[in-house]
Amino acid sequence: MTSNNLKLNFGPQHPAAHGVMRLIMEMDGEVVVGLDPHIGLLHRGTEKLAEIKPFNHSIGYMDRMDYVSMMCCEHPYILAIEKLVGVKPPVRAQYIRVMFDEITRILNHLLWLGCHGLDIGAMALFLYCFREREDLLDCYEAVSGARMHATYYRPGGVYRDLPDSMPKFEANKYISEKKVKKLNYNRDGSLLDFIKDFTDRFPGHVDEYETLLTDNRIWKQRTVDIGIVTPERAIELGFTGAMLRGSGVAWDLRRKQPYEVYNELDFKIPVGVNGDCYDRYLVRVEEMRQSNLIIQQCIQWLESNPGPVMIDDNKLATPKRSSMKHDMESLIYHFKLFTEGYSVPEGSVYTAIEHPKGEFGVFLMSDGANKPYRLKIRAPSFPHLAAISEMSKGHMLADVVSIIGTLDVVFGEIDR
Repeated sequence: MTSNNLKLNFGPQHPAAHGVMRLIMEMDGEVVVGLDPHIGLLHRGTEKLAEIKPFNHSIGYMDRMDYVSMMCCEHPYILAIEKLVGVKPPVRAQYIRVMFDEITRILNHLLWLGCHGLDIGAMALFLYCFREREDLLDCYEAVSGARMHATYYRPGGVYRDLPDSMPKFEANKYISEKKVKKLNYNRDGSLLDFIKDFTDRFPGHVDEYETLLTDNRIWKQRTVDIGIVTPERAIELGFTGAMLRGSGVAWDLRRKQPYEVYNELDFKIPVGVNGDCYDRYLVRVEEMRQSNLIIQQCIQWLESNPGPVMIDDNKLATPKRSSMKHDMESLIYHFKLFTEGYSVPEGSVYTAIEHPKGEFGVFLMSDGANKPYRLKIRAPSFPHLAAISEMSKGHMLADVVSIIGTLDVVFGEIDR
């Protein structure tokens, strides 16, 4: 470092359980000359913990990798187990998984848009985005009982079918009957009816976000020509997801390596032109619209095709609670499943899905026991964060905030 340059600590940022990022920056005036990202305080050893637990005990740990895209983190782990065991979930379960993957993509992008907006000066957007997130978190809670860490996907299908009713708000001394009636207007039917109502409203909400931002002079000043990555360099850096598509590379695992029922669905893959923060914003906004279309197609199929959502094999699937309370054999299966789990045939497999942040992959190796011999996770945010130095050089200090935002990183998966 030359004596004229200033060494600056940017951060530590986000001083909570999300993991702390500290940027050690070398500045020439207000221009970034060098940047070294430091991460820490979140190394929970997820991969090693999984190797000392039965396969089914680690499903909930996957939720906590990227805690704003919960079910999408379970998905590749479940697919890896299913591939090794050699089972295929019922088609209805596959449609439910795809629907919740896309709900999760919208959840992720809403949080990204609200927080990124907050970071660079668009304050009101945060409130709009979190208004819509509440409805989707209610969908999570309706199927799994938890707003965030669902453990809903299981080897062989999903935990249970979609409920026929939605929880309702109740009047109390703070909320009047009139207000409660207004809050419950879309909760009289099933979960599918509730999601259907959301998908009808959501494009209008996205229009609101775009009215606020897309042609906004200040927003464009903060994002256009900031953090440009060429298509060739994006591939070399290992970018995936919106970071790669923002640079103009039309790569999406839902199209290129279809899993579940994505090959049955009609949707477009948005790509950018300039590879800057603005293009990545446009890609993510359009992805929300496309996810909405996919959810609508899933609802249409699920409404007209009832059926099982779990394979009928007590070695993988839990017995029904009703039978467990009367039948000793079911009780034994239930006990064995939740204590010992199941043995997975010897072998190794890599499965990946198009997670909201990019390619989320799981390499799973089994030696025939009831716990993984090795588990390695390909977290999408890791190569994105690794590029922050290259993307920031030559930019002003304030632009680093835009670049951190455009990367859409979460330290639960980076630091694992």
